[in-house]
Amino acid sequence: MISRITNLSRFKKQLIMLLFDSMILVSILLSSFSIRLGYWYFPENDLLWVIFGAPMIAAPIFSRFGLYRSIVRYMGFKDIRAIVQAVSLYALIWGVVGFMAAVEGIPRSVVLINWIIALIIIGGFRIVIRQLLNGSLQLYFLKDNTDIIRKHVLIYGAGDAGVQLSAALEHTSEYKPVGFIDDSLELQGSQIRGLRIYSANNINRLLNKLNVSEVLIAIPSISRTRRLYIINQLESFAVVVRVLPGVSEIAQGKVSVSDLHKVNVVDLLGRDVVKPNQDLLSKNIIGKVVMVTGAGGSIGSELCRQIITLGASKLILFEQSELALYKIDQELSGNFVFPILGSVANQDRVEKVCKKFGVETIYHAAAYKHVPMVEYNNTEGVTNNVFGTLRCAQAAINCHVEAFVLISTDKAVRPTNTMGATKRIAELTLQSLAHKQRNTRFAMVRFGNVLSSSGSVIPLFERQIKDGGPITVTHKGIVRYFMTIHESVELVIQAGAMGKGGDVFVLDMGEPVYIDNLARKMIHLSGLEVKDSDNISGDIEIKYIGLRPGEKLYEELLIGDNVSKTDHALIMRAEEDMVEWDELKPILDRLSNAINNCDHEKLRDLLIKIVPDFKPQCEISDLLYK
Repeated sequence: MISRITNLSRFKKQLIMLLFDSMILVSILLSSFSIRLGYWYFPENDLLWVIFGAPMIAAPIFSRFGLYRSIVRYMGFKDIRAIVQAVSLYALIWGVVGFMAAVEGIPRSVVLINWIIALIIIGGFRIVIRQLLNGSLQLYFLKDNTDIIRKHVLIYGAGDAGVQLSAALEHTSEYKPVGFIDDSLELQGSQIRGLRIYSANNINRLLNKLNVSEVLIAIPSISRTRRLYIINQLESFAVVVRVLPGVSEIAQGKVSVSDLHKVNVVDLLGRDVVKPNQDLLSKNIIGKVVMVTGAGGSIGSELCRQIITLGASKLILFEQSELALYKIDQELSGNFVFPILGSVANQDRVEKVCKKFGVETIYHAAAYKHVPMVEYNNTEGVTNNVFGTLRCAQAAINCHVEAFVLISTDKAVRPTNTMGATKRIAELTLQSLAHKQRNTRFAMVRFGNVLSSSGSVIPLFERQIKDGGPITVTHKGIVRYFMTIHESVELVIQAGAMGKGGDVFVLDMGEPVYIDNLARKMIHLSGLEVKDSDNISGDIEIKYIGLRPGEKLYEELLIGDNVSKTDHALIMRAEEDMVEWDELKPILDRLSNAINNCDHEKLRDLLIKIVPDFKPQCEISDLLYK
């Protein structure tokens, strides 16, 4: 019945309310006379017209006060105040009309009785309808099934956001708030909206007592470090944890249920973002012609987004993948965005583009980055990562490009895989070219894993949890650094602006993360339990599948200990050995010949010769080898 009414048009709903009010007002007046006189009374003559004409007085008043415009489901204090004002004015005017018409038989106390009963019934009816629509009364009459109908949730944070969230939850059929948690001793033991405020101490007992299935963290102003502390408190319990985003991410206005999201890896990192230096952000970009190679990749596409925002005069999207180029072009398409298909190894193509558009800054993000894929395709990995970088750099020099910034990786430090070795050679190449000429300022920025990038382990874990497991972890002791794409790109842009020629910058990645611990936290915070020998009834199993070709247990950001600070707290300048161009070029020529001859053994030997720290973790795994 209720669902049929809610599906009616707005006009039909208003008409039903008007008809109900009209009938109920007449009934209230008849009841008022009967209560006053002490017996059932039915009027005659002129008094009959005064009573049955009451809806004609009430309808325009109720309409003027918005009683038929307001949405009953979301009725609040202002709506109740409007009802009181409208009913009071109606009762007063009806009394005045009755007395001025000199109708006999109207006791003065009837006006007061009529006012009181009308307030109770007109207002009460709307409140009951509101509760029915929001499911509260249905749940009251179905107490035995409450847990099935609505999830019991605790709100962590009894501030403004928490209170607004509890109000928003009243309008849902999915969640039922059963209490608040707050660290303030002054608030603990008090009540808000009928919900008790608890301490975070003995939270396990609290979760069991209240049958809680989810905890909602509603403290948008909290630091990431503090948020991580709270998440760690909850991580060992099989409850889903959701959080409100930061203050800057919530639009002005009331907090809504849609603002909540499940705890993600960013929340687990507990890393507070340092405010960027606007001068460094704009130095190589504002008003300049900027080209991004690998523009369709994870890092490249985020670079493009931020470059557009920072005010480049033109943005050249250089990408080898047609599909990736199409997607980023569709996202950013405008008068100042130009999509160019091409390989970075094609120097002639790169030079033509630089001359045509007058490119002033290049961010070189094009690279093959997936470690096992490069191991299976050694020659292509070296061609793209080493010679693609070399050709782009030479094109930049020939076209007098002002700044060239290479996106490097922590895998370039003491590499154990071909991909890392190629990125280290790319760094050495740019360092040697920086010493050889002064047309272009070369800079390299080295950092670790980027969350949700292509090949990242995080989306894989999320998908495996959604599918019911198992989660696959390569090794129990494997450790990685993580940073968000937005923050890493922001730091890359700032670091590139500091480059004077041949600089290697290293980003402060924070604390390393054990992948095994990360997997376990992701399981727990999804409201599930790890299935193992200690808990055979758990939900998600973790399987250890062994290190993949070229993979190592931990990554490093520095080759040596010689590092200096910069103007940015999270950016360091590494002071590392380099190879002069005259010494490097002959080896690169031999490397090129090895690729052309598909000589994988020679290729491996030359990689080790250029990068003595390269200690291959696996035998040659190229699929075309032998």
